[in-house]
Amino acid sequence: MMLCVAAGAFALSLATDRFTLDWTHSVARTGWWESWQITDAGLTPVEARITGTGAGMEPPPDARLRDGVWHYAPQVPPQRQVVLAASGATGAGWRLCAQGTCHALPEDQGPLRLWSADPCEG
Repeated sequence: MMLCVAAGAFALSLATDRFTLDWTHSVARTGWWESWQITDAGLTPVEARITGTGAGMEPPPDARLRDGVWHYAPQVPPQRQVVLAASGATGAGWRLCAQGTCHALPEDQGPLRLWSADPCEG
């Protein structure tokens, strides 16, 4: 399977079954990190970390605080697609990493759409 990412004229295809996303929350300025797995059912978040709380973005009740960072396993079913929006207020957008390489995703081409396919189309 391929991880497909698109927004406006931007397109990225990665041959991987796992990836991470990280970003800074625009209001609370806290760091967020998520690990995702690609399966036949779709994109599934398997682990998440948050460096702080606030602005309506608190970790879930089962999150555990370790070394100043909240860790938890998102309880979200597989998603056929994930849409990411950026406020432009953080100075940096989303960063996607897979197989040891990281990609800064654009903030200025509209919402980013992630999905899995083979090959990436649409």
